[in-house]
Amino acid sequence: MSYSNYKKVFKQLKAKPVKLNKFIKHNAPKERSCGRSLRRCSRCGRIRGYVQKYGIGLCRQCFRDIATKIGFKKYS
Repeated sequence: MSYSNYKKVFKQLKAKPVKLNKFIKHNAPKERSCGRSLRRCSRCGRIRGYVQKYGIGLCRQCFRDIATKIGFKKYS
Protein backbone atom coordinates (compact mmCIF):
# COMPACT_ATOMS: atom_id res chain seq x y z
CA MET A 1 0.00 0.00 0.00
CA SER A 2 1.08 3.53 -0.55
CA TYR A 3 0.96 6.14 2.18
CA SER A 4 -2.61 7.11 1.32
CA ASN A 5 -5.40 6.46 3.78
CA TYR A 6 -6.11 2.73 4.06
CA LYS A 7 -9.45 3.45 5.75
CA LYS A 8 -11.14 4.15 2.40
CA VAL A 9 -12.10 0.48 2.17
CA PHE A 10 -14.09 0.66 5.42
CA LYS A 11 -17.17 1.98 3.58
CA GLN A 12 -17.33 -1.13 1.41
CA LEU A 13 -16.84 -3.55 4.32
CA LYS A 14 -19.15 -1.79 6.77
CA ALA A 15 -21.88 -4.41 6.25
CA LYS A 16 -19.44 -7.30 6.77
CA PRO A 17 -17.86 -6.93 10.23
CA VAL A 18 -15.90 -10.21 10.13
CA LYS A 19 -14.21 -9.29 6.84
CA LEU A 20 -13.61 -5.76 8.12
CA ASN A 21 -11.79 -7.06 11.21
CA LYS A 22 -9.68 -9.38 9.06
CA PHE A 23 -8.84 -6.50 6.69
CA ILE A 24 -7.78 -4.29 9.61
CA LYS A 25 -5.66 -7.06 11.12
CA HIS A 26 -3.68 -7.72 7.95
CA ASN A 27 -3.61 -4.32 6.22
CA ALA A 28 -3.22 -1.72 8.95
CA PRO A 29 0.14 0.06 8.68
CA LYS A 30 2.52 -0.52 11.57
CA GLU A 31 3.12 2.21 14.09
CA ARG A 32 6.31 4.14 13.30
CA SER A 33 8.77 5.45 15.86
CA CYS A 34 11.01 7.30 13.40
CA GLY A 35 11.42 8.01 9.73
CA ARG A 36 9.83 9.91 6.90
CA SER A 37 6.25 8.68 7.21
CA LEU A 38 5.99 9.67 10.86
CA ARG A 39 5.76 13.38 10.01
CA ARG A 40 3.00 14.59 7.71
CA CYS A 41 1.88 18.00 6.53
CA SER A 42 -0.74 19.31 8.94
CA ARG A 43 -2.63 20.95 6.09
CA CYS A 44 -2.73 18.37 3.27
CA GLY A 45 -1.22 15.19 4.74
CA ARG A 46 1.69 14.94 2.31
CA ILE A 47 4.84 13.18 3.53
CA ARG A 48 7.46 14.44 1.09
CA GLY A 49 8.95 17.93 1.19
CA TYR A 50 8.20 18.42 4.88
CA VAL A 51 9.41 21.67 6.51
CA GLN A 52 10.06 21.09 10.20
CA LYS A 53 12.19 24.14 10.93
CA TYR A 54 10.74 26.72 13.38
CA GLY A 55 7.91 24.28 14.21
CA ILE A 56 6.13 24.97 10.92
CA GLY A 57 4.98 21.40 10.21
CA LEU A 58 3.94 21.93 6.58
CA CYS A 59 5.05 20.55 3.23
CA ARG A 60 6.90 22.95 0.98
CA GLN A 61 3.89 23.48 -1.31
CA CYS A 62 1.56 24.46 1.53
CA PHE A 63 4.29 26.61 3.04
CA ARG A 64 4.60 28.58 -0.19
CA ASP A 65 0.83 29.16 -0.21
CA ILE A 66 0.61 30.60 3.30
CA ALA A 67 4.13 31.93 3.96
CA THR A 68 3.13 35.60 3.65
CA LYS A 69 0.17 35.09 6.01
CA ILE A 70 2.49 33.58 8.62
CA GLY A 71 4.90 36.51 8.34
CA PHE A 72 7.69 35.36 6.07
CA LYS A 73 9.01 37.69 3.37
CA LYS A 74 10.34 36.63 0.00
CA TYR A 75 13.61 38.27 -0.90
CA SER A 76 14.31 38.32 -4.62
